[in-house]
Amino acid sequence: MTTTTLAALVPLLPFLGAAAGLLLGRTAPGFVRPLAVLPTLASLVLAAVVAVRQGGGKAIDAATELTPTGSVPIDLALHIDGFAALVAVLVGVVATCVQIYSTGYLRDDSRYPSYAALVSLFTSAMLLVVYSGDLMVLLVGWEIMGICSYFLVGHYWETPEARAASLKAFLVTKLGDVPFLIGLFALAADAGSFRITRILSTVADGGLDQPTLIALLLLAGVAGKSAQFPLHTWLPDAMAGPTPVSALIHAATMVAAGVYFVARLLPVFEASQAAMVVLAVMAAVTMTGSGLAALAQDDIKRVLAYSTIGQLGYMTGALAVADRGAAVFHLISHGAFKALLFLAAGVIIHAAGTNSLAAMSRMGGLRARVPDAFWTMTVALLALAAIPPFSGFFSKESVLGAAEQAITGHAQGVPGAAGWIVLVAGLVTALLTAAYAMRLWLLAFNGRGTEAPDHGRQPRTMTVVLWVLAVPSLAFGAFAYRVLPDWFGGGDLAPTVATSVLGTGVSLVGGIVTYAAWRHTTSPAARIPLGAVAAHPEADAAQVEAEAIASHAPAYGGVAAAPDPADPGRLLLGPLHRHAAVGFHLDGVYRALFVRPVQAAAGLVRFLDREVVDTYVRGAGALPRWLGIAVRRAQTGNVQTYVSALLAGTVVLAVAAVLFATGA
Repeated sequence: MTTTTLAALVPLLPFLGAAAGLLLGRTAPGFVRPLAVLPTLASLVLAAVVAVRQGGGKAIDAATELTPTGSVPIDLALHIDGFAALVAVLVGVVATCVQIYSTGYLRDDSRYPSYAALVSLFTSAMLLVVYSGDLMVLLVGWEIMGICSYFLVGHYWETPEARAASLKAFLVTKLGDVPFLIGLFALAADAGSFRITRILSTVADGGLDQPTLIALLLLAGVAGKSAQFPLHTWLPDAMAGPTPVSALIHAATMVAAGVYFVARLLPVFEASQAAMVVLAVMAAVTMTGSGLAALAQDDIKRVLAYSTIGQLGYMTGALAVADRGAAVFHLISHGAFKALLFLAAGVIIHAAGTNSLAAMSRMGGLRARVPDAFWTMTVALLALAAIPPFSGFFSKESVLGAAEQAITGHAQGVPGAAGWIVLVAGLVTALLTAAYAMRLWLLAFNGRGTEAPDHGRQPRTMTVVLWVLAVPSLAFGAFAYRVLPDWFGGGDLAPTVATSVLGTGVSLVGGIVTYAAWRHTTSPAARIPLGAVAAHPEADAAQVEAEAIASHAPAYGGVAAAPDPADPGRLLLGPLHRHAAVGFHLDGVYRALFVRPVQAAAGLVRFLDREVVDTYVRGAGALPRWLGIAVRRAQTGNVQTYVSALLAGTVVLAVAAVLFATGA
């Protein structure tokens, strides 16, 4: 079988699995789990075969005309280079782990068939984005992911937090997709094609008329999809969905799509130095702001959500200094350890019966209850904090090294300002990342006080995948920069001495300072209620999480209601803590600037429709009705009355005729 055929099957198999799962979900529920896992696993195997055949060499291109348009054609095209092949393997690995994990996590959930089908469809859409060689086909996968995220984030639709989060995710990402679509059409108009290879050839020949405008329009869509400032606010609230969904969205799909798109079309952005500086500023604000916010969150999943935003900022920063190799390297490295973090968090939530770190810090023995989650999450947090020799160290240092190259002028065509912005913000974020990683580890696993509730042993399907993902979290970085540089475009992925020393140094400082603050603030923990979920040890993980969301609703809308006096984040942030805990009030700004004016305009339209338009409509119907009543009353059926009326009318007409003749 040819490589092109195998590549076409990679996104097709999860799609067929989704369709079959939906059809058989009610009639043959025993087939739902195999149909969720096996097609995704087969897709992973085929993606690995495609990656081996591609080998980091010449890109695989194939196309057939999808439909004649009369102007710019739309082709069903594949374009698979080294980093596309690797990203497809990442998507397959994470999606397979999520599907296996979900069979235990949602084992008693009546909505599991639709959930599994949506996850498969989500995976298929992301794989379509990765392999597509035509921007219109890519857009199809891009939009399908948005629809799937709406349904998956709102899986616990009975909770108001989940309903609000799903709607917010859909609207915010669509807000970015409108200019994104305009940018795609403008790009195709200049290139005369939606094919990525032809667009890149046009850019190389200087054929773009308005490169800055096109780049900024495309960046709006990227900011929405990849949760970059200022369209990042949907991602923390999306934690109201099931934990496996969070792992999928944050590690391999949806948010990775925006970074992947910029990496794919990086020459378009390089054609405008202004766009590169905007990209650098966007990355810097995203990195530092999310790091501060993560240090103030009480909900364990919201900490990881803000962490994802910050790590995506690193990837965007690498692209701002024109190093797509470093960006995709960190994307793949981050995908492994972030999926592990979320899936381990799901095990912890199941064991603790709550998402709240403040509650976990008051629980004794939680570490002993979840040894698999403890050890694997420790590995993932070390990778997140970029501590050598874990994978995050190599990929994050490659980003900082790329910024250093831009500053020293070794990156041709990259503004030096962009390099300085990315380097300084990256170092500050490294400090903050280590700080909130240490804080999460201390509060989750070093609690004192009431014994953690016993919700029973986690299913083996939930714990095995943790160890599977721990392997790349530990070893992928060293392997990739030694073996796979050609897959990332031939760049040097090895960390430089200067940025390695600086990055590791600030990370160690962040972790040590946070530990010292925790020791300073540690006091005998007061006992607090652990919520109704503690009374149901037989509950499965999905039920525990749904109840945790409902019982800890403040964690999704603002500051948690039961602050922990031993929380080092409060000491480190000081008066900034209350602002960081609510995302620096950006949601409030959006409500004031957009939500309330739109609601006011909708109220005005409703008033005009009800009080003005409806009044005219009712009046138009009332006049004929009154005339009909008058005519009906005149119909008495009495012949004498009709003759009298006829004579009276004749007299009136005669008088009128005489008067008219006299006047004339």
